[in-house]
Amino acid sequence: MLQFLNELLFQQRKKKNGTDNKKQQASAPQTSSTTMEEPVSSSLMDTVAYLNYKMGGSSDFIAREFRDSDGVSRVAVIYIDGLVDQQLMGKLMEGIVSDQYKQLSQQTDPAEWLKNQLPVGDVQTMYGRETLLQAILAGQTAIIIDGVQCAFTTPIQGGVRRSVEEPSSQTVVRGPKEGFTEDIGTNIALLRRKIRCADLRFESRTLGRYTQTKIAVAYIQGIADPEVVKEVSRRLDTIHTDSILEGGYIEEFIQDGVLSPFPTLLNTERPDAIAGGLLEGLVAIFIDGTPFVLLAPVTFFRFFASPEDYYQGFYLASFLRIIRFGSFLVALLLPSLYIATTTFQQEMLPTTLLISLAAQRENTPLPALLEAFVMELTFEIIREAGVRMPRAIGPAISIVGALVLGQAAVQAGLVSAAMVIVVSFTAISNFVLPYINMAASIRLLRFILMILGGSFGLYGIQCGLIPIMMHLVSLRSFGVPYYTPVSPIYFHSLKDLVIRLPWWRLKSRPAVLGDQNPMRQAAEPDSFVQQERNHERDPLP
Repeated sequence: MLQFLNELLFQQRKKKNGTDNKKQQASAPQTSSTTMEEPVSSSLMDTVAYLNYKMGGSSDFIAREFRDSDGVSRVAVIYIDGLVDQQLMGKLMEGIVSDQYKQLSQQTDPAEWLKNQLPVGDVQTMYGRETLLQAILAGQTAIIIDGVQCAFTTPIQGGVRRSVEEPSSQTVVRGPKEGFTEDIGTNIALLRRKIRCADLRFESRTLGRYTQTKIAVAYIQGIADPEVVKEVSRRLDTIHTDSILEGGYIEEFIQDGVLSPFPTLLNTERPDAIAGGLLEGLVAIFIDGTPFVLLAPVTFFRFFASPEDYYQGFYLASFLRIIRFGSFLVALLLPSLYIATTTFQQEMLPTTLLISLAAQRENTPLPALLEAFVMELTFEIIREAGVRMPRAIGPAISIVGALVLGQAAVQAGLVSAAMVIVVSFTAISNFVLPYINMAASIRLLRFILMILGGSFGLYGIQCGLIPIMMHLVSLRSFGVPYYTPVSPIYFHSLKDLVIRLPWWRLKSRPAVLGDQNPMRQAAEPDSFVQQERNHERDPLP
């Protein structure tokens, strides 16, 4: 039922986007795609006046005009203050101020002349007014020459930017300490340093009618499935909205399972995690203005693998993965199991433990379900307060608040000590998961299972887990089954699931994702791997 609602809502959303796009095309003025864009005037004064009018006299819009001995403006340099590198701007001004600028209008190829004379980056020619305006708003510097019916732009973007730092959301003990920043150019360069291969491809586009946010789709040609790349591009092209300020905007537009609590895209700010995903056949989506990069398609088990697993011994990596899967089950089921056993199935508990719990709950006024709800909601409030508080006092508030409230609640007889232990251990287990979006899904499902356990006991928990498993098996991420390689089962891909085998045993890429180039170690012929994968796809007896 949930899968049917997901598909229905996704189809309605696509229809709505198509209808909105048609309305926008009907009401908005035609652009250069349908009619010729209005060209740049050969008059410098007209072009500067047009740009001033479009910018509404904004104070950060700078137009520097250079005049000759007769007082006539011959060259204008236009840029947005704060979006350009001031040092490179100074070099540009020095080249313009020199006497050679008088020769600009007499050159047969002013763009080539500028490339040879100015000590700045590449020079591009702009023939349309709107194209020129968009280039200036993107941080480029425009050079307008009187008498030339075009403009020239050079990319000398700069301004205040955050430097490359260690990721704050995904820290590791061993591994690279660099993370993505808010600048898409820096992020692409960080990935290029990881994958020095000509097959690494980037497809750029712009989304957001007002924000004009740069988007880049990255993949490795020959490894990524071309159909997946086309599907990612198709879904991005269906987005028609005013603004894209963060990857979460795009994630909600293109993800599978709109009503699903489980994430079908992975977001990370670690370049090594993105590089590892691309080398396995995945597709990355870079968004300008955010350090988080999206990765698709993903499976359920990828959210339990940390990049650090591949930097240390396979024994320790396998042990830590088992700990993560166990923590997932604890964070999801421990409160509901405690409520069910203490309320309905007391005979399942040892006698000594049952007597201890009964003694603790003798003076507790609330039933186990309501008691657990109060404690869980209290912890969620403390966690949210710790995140929103200033960094200097946030951790102190969280720790002190949890200790003081928990101890006071036990002493006042409002909750039992065992319930405090259960809620605390559940919260700690939730923090073990490497990716926060999967941990958030568990937090939501935990409350549903608590209600079922408090209402019907273990039978209610079972009735809640069965639809969850059915939903996980039926869910897909860009055409890839979400529960791969367990359902459908691919024995060849189980080497890097719960237990990570040594690197010399991981000769091939995961099935389904890297079928275009299955081998990553040239130890076995391709035909052997292909035969083994064909055998895996055969239905089990």
